[in-house]
Parts: sequence; structure tokens; C-alpha cells
Amino acid sequence: MSLRILCCVKRVPAPGAKINITDDGLDVDATHLGFTTSPHEECAVEGAVQLVEEHGGEVTVLTLGSGEAEEQLRYAASVGAARGVLVPIEDVDWDPQRTATALAAAITDLESGDEAPFDLILFGNESADAGGFQVGVRVARSLGRPIVNGIKGIEVGDASVTASRPVDGGSEVYVLPRPAVLGVKEGLNLPRYPTMRGRLASKKLEIRVINADASPGGQSRVRLHRPPEVASNTVILGEGPEAATAVVDVLEELGVI
Repeated sequence: MSLRILCCVKRVPAPGAKINITDDGLDVDATHLGFTTSPHEECAVEGAVQLVEEHGGEVTVLTLGSGEAEEQLRYAASVGAARGVLVPIEDVDWDPQRTATALAAAITDLESGDEAPFDLILFGNESADAGGFQVGVRVARSLGRPIVNGIKGIEVGDASVTASRPVDGGSEVYVLPRPAVLGVKEGLNLPRYPTMRGRLASKKLEIRVINADASPGGQSRVRLHRPPEVASNTVILGEGPEAATAVVDVLEELGVI
């Protein structure tokens, strides 16, 4: 068995960073921000690489974004992806419908060139910034392929994919005919760190550019809001043995003892 797997990733602000909003309230001020691959999608890339290591084949990584998103494609190459594809856009972000339409067109272009569909297309369950849960589902529907989201387990058979996701009190298991689409959730695996050899190889990656435009969808951004900052106070209970009584009182209030 030799697998052809496509992973769709997104360049997002590094989780945990302080997000500032532009004066017009419509975009994120990226002046002092670091960027990374959305965490769910990091697990998708790692899962794809592991499947190829087990069954043979290659991993292609696709992203829609600005030229800076090449950084995320090269990072994926440093951990095992063989190909990188960029769908360039000038805007900071597109709505889910427009994004999905452009991605589906790019995937169709890739598959027509290779004369075979990808055995498996992996998305993150949702992006770390927008959290819309829509793009993977819309792409799968456009391509006419089955999809399941929230996946934390993947096994590939000769003509099918078995995917599992946790639910209260157990798990759900789905068997999907190939080609299929899955939305991967963080926790599927522990993504590896790139080796020095991988980083050097990623610098030589030839990134294919596919222009795939689409009309804006039905959603529009009205305004971004930062949640109010919540200040926390630190109370020093004391120093040395004299603080023992105060510590016990706090533990009793918390119901620990």
C-alpha cells in the first residue's frame, strides 16, 4: 500500500500571545506577533507522516494565505512532508465559504495533474484563530467525499479508513471509504520536533503556487473584540512554619481537606 495524503494547514498567531486589534477593529495587529501552524493541524501533519512511514507514500501540505505562509509549509517539510502548495491571497483572511471554494479548486487541480485522488485529506478540527469548524466540511462536500470531525485515532485499510473520536463514556468509530476527509483534533499524537537534517531539507523545498480565486461567501466580519483583561491578586500567607495555619485554612475553603 502506498498512500497519498494531503494536509490543509493555516498560519495563525502563536497560541498564548497577546492579541492586539487594529484601530478599525477589523483585523489583528500582527506587528509584534509570532506565527505558527494551528495546533490541530500540527497533529494532522504528524498523523499523516506517521501513516506514510507505516504504509509508504508521501504527504503534501496545502495552505491558503499570504507569502509568509511559506514558513508553515517549510516547517511541515522539516518534519516529513514531501510537497508544499500555496494558494496565495492578498487579504489577511477569507471567510470560510470563500476559503473552502478556493481550496477545493486547488485540490481538484492537484488531483487532475496527478491523475488520482488523494487517499486521505486531513484538516484541523478547527483553526486556532477563527474557530469556525466549517472549512473541512465545506471542502469535503464540494469534493463529494465523506468526512468526520473530532478525530483522535486513524487506521488505514486497503480500501477504507477507520477513524475514532472520544465521546462521553466511550468512543465513536467510523469506517469511511477512500478517498475520505478527516478533521483531526489535538491529542491525536505528539508532533515531533524537526531535526537539523529536516530543517536543511525544508529550505530546498520547491513550493508549488496555485491561483484559485473564489467569490466572497455569505459571512462578513463586523468587528473584533478583545476580552476584558482580568487581574489576579497574589496574597502572601506568610513565611516559614508560621504560614501553616493560613495554608490549612485555604485548603479547607477549597474542600481539599
